[in-house]
Amino acid sequence: QAQLVESGGGLVQAGGSLRLSCAASGSIFSINAMYWYRQTLGKQRELVASIETGGSTNYIDSVKGRFTISRDNAKAKNTVYLQVNSLKPEGRAVYYCAADIRTSWDQEYKYWGQGTQVTVSS
Repeated sequence: QAQLVESGGGLVQAGGSLRLSCAASGSIFSINAMYWYRQTLGKQRELVASIETGGSTNYIDSVKGRFTISRDNAKAKNTVYLQVNSLKPEGRAVYYCAADIRTSWDQEYKYWGQGTQVTVSS
């Protein structure tokens, strides 16, 4: 089993910045893609950004130029980050990290973190 634990959420003024972190631990053989999603009340969870093992990234249009996803693949860390700049009020959501984790050579599952709240004040 593997676990993902997020940190870094909180209250920020519109236009401000936050850095979200998500550390993977447990029985990890390797980690493939890592992701950040967000969900607001009454809406479906949406994929915000993703990063492959080699570092290639993808973002939804609404966050391009303001959000940056990165990862530290060192085994002691296995962490994905989301730098969130120029936050807008519509950025208020619970942010979840996820990762495609291999727990053995032939078993891969998508694991989820517990979520971290980001609140934007106007």
